[in-house]
Amino acid sequence: MTAPVFLVDEVSAGTVVLDGPEGRHAVSVRRLNPGEPVVLTDGAGRGAFGTVVSVEGKSTLYVAVDEVREEPAPRPRITVVQALPKGDRGELAVETMTETGVDAIVPWAASRCITQWKGERGVKSLGKWRATAREAGKQSRRLRFPEVAELHSTRQVAALLGGAEFAAVLHEEGSAPLARASLPEEGSVVLVVGPEGGVSPEELAAFGEAGAGAFRLGPSVLRTSTAGTAGVALLLGRSGRWG
Repeated sequence: MTAPVFLVDEVSAGTVVLDGPEGRHAVSVRRLNPGEPVVLTDGAGRGAFGTVVSVEGKSTLYVAVDEVREEPAPRPRITVVQALPKGDRGELAVETMTETGVDAIVPWAASRCITQWKGERGVKSLGKWRATAREAGKQSRRLRFPEVAELHSTRQVAALLGGAEFAAVLHEEGSAPLARASLPEEGSVVLVVGPEGGVSPEELAAFGEAGAGAFRLGPSVLRTSTAGTAGVALLLGRSGRWG
């Protein structure tokens, strides 16, 4: 297996101390011992590859860093605008999209969303999405974790689409398959995933005015919590990032 990944505030060379919650997880949960390989990352593309030198107590270990690597920003950058699903399906969507390779996730308060992020609930829900992205980033051995933006309105999503080199809305009545879309080699690709009740005609029109086309994934209709992951996988393969 590849070395486990742990999140640190700053990546540096030499001997590094891993403590706090990450150190506790490494010692008490992963039960790492001296001589085992680890990777320390800031989640922004920088990683330190090294070996555990010693372990102290239940939450501290020392890592001798052998190499520091800088991972370039991916091209094109893939963002998924995810309408708020019901229950814990939002965290499921964030987890699987992160493991697949998405670069950014934008929560969207679509008009047909059953779930609403308001007040303290909204703050807590956004925190869960961001924590899920961090944990999934570590689990999938990424050095660059996806950004999870603040909750967006339809107007804000339209502005985001307007600035993308390629913008698409997944829609079961889309006139063209996403698998045949012409993708840019650089810049930003933004994909919109609607809620359980679908993207409203008004939202579809607003996104169309911003330059986003309506595309379908295939003959079946996916749940909102899985459509983004399928779309990201398709885009990663077609853009050459999985090549």
